[in-house]
Amino acid sequence: MKIIFAGTPHFAASALAALLREHQVVAVLTQPDRPAGRGMQLAASPVKQLALQHGLPVFQPATLKTEEAQRPIAALGADVMVVAAYGLILPNAVLQLPRYGCLNIHASLLPRWRGAAPIPRAILAGDSETGITIMQMDEGLDTGDMLLSRACPIAQNDTAATLHDKLAVIGADCIIEALRLLQESALAGMSPAGGNPQNRLTPVRQDDAAATYAAKLLKSEAQIDWRQDARQIERAVRAFNPFPVCHADFNGVAIKIWQTALREGAHGEPGRVLAVDKHGITVACGNDALHLEVLQRPGGKALPAAQFLQAVPVKVGDNFSVS
Repeated sequence: MKIIFAGTPHFAASALAALLREHQVVAVLTQPDRPAGRGMQLAASPVKQLALQHGLPVFQPATLKTEEAQRPIAALGADVMVVAAYGLILPNAVLQLPRYGCLNIHASLLPRWRGAAPIPRAILAGDSETGITIMQMDEGLDTGDMLLSRACPIAQNDTAATLHDKLAVIGADCIIEALRLLQESALAGMSPAGGNPQNRLTPVRQDDAAATYAAKLLKSEAQIDWRQDARQIERAVRAFNPFPVCHADFNGVAIKIWQTALREGAHGEPGRVLAVDKHGITVACGNDALHLEVLQRPGGKALPAAQFLQAVPVKVGDNFSVS
């Protein structure tokens, strides 16, 4: 298969690496270089870095809506475009360019969690599972027909980072399987016998009534409100790790909270420190309490509670700001 690949972050790079082992990738589309790191120097995306290592042509248009951007894509004569966390809207003109259209690797079990942030939204909602859906792209937001899906349980200690890594592996496997079935479907279409129906991709229309939307994460969402249920805050800590990272004010200083555990049955005024030991800081919530285990002060590193407490003294009766 002659493939154009469109993607940007590490999630997409995992899929590109798998495709490079199995197929002919003729070009890569990725977002323009962005400022990154402490020096805010322009940095290539993980997908661009991998593409350059393999000597692939890389296109980085700011938009795909112009004829100028579409012309080199059309000239490639690709069989299919594979899209994974690309970050640009594909207009209908681009969707129609490859012979078999554009396949998207989406990190949820569609139609649940269409949109930009399906992994953290699934954790935040308390879902027991998520997964990967390979979808035939249309002009809607993750609304195309589903071609293949695979579920993945969400562990009680999964963060957005750990779940991302699991789904990246599954996504790479799924797109290879989908392309195999696409090839066999195409061959079956040319065969008088029609081939084995089990070896064909069968598009399944999404149930729009069951759809949920995974909105882009906002930094404002990561401010902890101790009046919330401890379980909901614990989910938020996991969902917003590694971005935007939950935080709470303590004595006028914003403290990032990277890891917590529930303390059911512990009660007190929301935000009040109930207990302190080398393993963590127990803080009362609207219902139950939360044990803060890995914390970070401004300018410092994320540290286990014992080390954090050496730099930031916290005692029973202290208060984290409620809002």
